[in-house]
Amino acid sequence: QVQVVESGGDLVQPGGSLRLSCVASGTSIRLYDMGWYRQGPGDERELVATITTHYLPIYENSGKGRFTISRDNAKNMIFLQMNSLKPEDTAVYYCNRVREPQWDWGQGTQVTVSS
Repeated sequence: QVQVVESGGDLVQPGGSLRLSCVASGTSIRLYDMGWYRQGPGDERELVATITTHYLPIYENSGKGRFTISRDNAKNMIFLQMNSLKPEDTAVYYCNRVREPQWDWGQGTQVTVSS
C-alpha cells in the first residue's frame, strides 16, 4: 500500500516563503508523474504543480512564477518551493500521483499566510 507524508507547512507572513516536502513509501515515485495539490477552506482540492517522470515542471496559474516543484527519486520525495506567498495560498497541501488511480491521500500539511 502506497503512503505519502507531507510536511513543511507553517504560518507565514504575506511575501514569505516555504518549502514543502513529500515522501512516499510502498512504491517508487520514479514511475509516476507527481503533483502538489491544495484545498483551501470551503474549496475543492486543486492541482497546483506537476513534475513529470522526465523532470518537466508544469504549473497551474495559481503558482506560476512563484512556486517551484522538484523531485528526488533516490529519496522517493518531491518538493514545492513557494515564494511570494499570498493569503489566498492558505490551504492544506497534499502530494499524489497525477494520473488515476491516485493513491490514498495523506493528511497534508497546513500552510497559512497571514499577517
